Amino acid sequence: MKSMNRRSTLAFGITVAAVLTVCGGSAFADDMDVTLLTPDKLVWKDNSSLPKGAKVAVLTGDPTKTGEVVVTRSKFPPNYQIPPHTHPYAETITLVSGSIGFGVGEKGEKTGDLLKPGAFHALPANQAHYVWTGGEETIIEVHFVGPFRITYINPADDPRKK
Repeated sequence: MKSMNRRSTLAFGITVAAVLTVCGGSAFADDMDVTLLTPDKLVWKDNSSLPKGAKVAVLTGDPTKTGEVVVTRSKFPPNYQIPPHTHPYAETITLVSGSIGFGVGEKGEKTGDLLKPGAFHALPANQAHYVWTGGEETIIEVHFVGPFRITYINPADDPRKK
């Protein structure tokens, strides 16, 4: 009987996901232009909101607009760190290349393994977190609903104030 309940729950979950994708996806697509970018066409810019060395490329959306779905890629140099901070929105992150560590909390302690390409990390709004990279350049893809905002737990860590 338990396996039948699990199957029913799984089927229900798949059905709900499909309905949300179709309904939500069509509304999302109404506001979207067709975009095709290859890695060699990305325009990388310095990201003054992060410690020196970070670069960002906007794939779609406008990070300054409220309610806009935004997808960016961020590129970090080897052995890079982003101190503990928060965002007022939920974000999802996928590791594209390199290696990265994610931590949650207000103290930037490098605990845990460095993740490999394909790893996925989802954070709720206002969750304090921090990031560090391994010994090679690292690229992540970040999805959020704008506008972009970052608040450092320790204001002295904010590169915009230096």
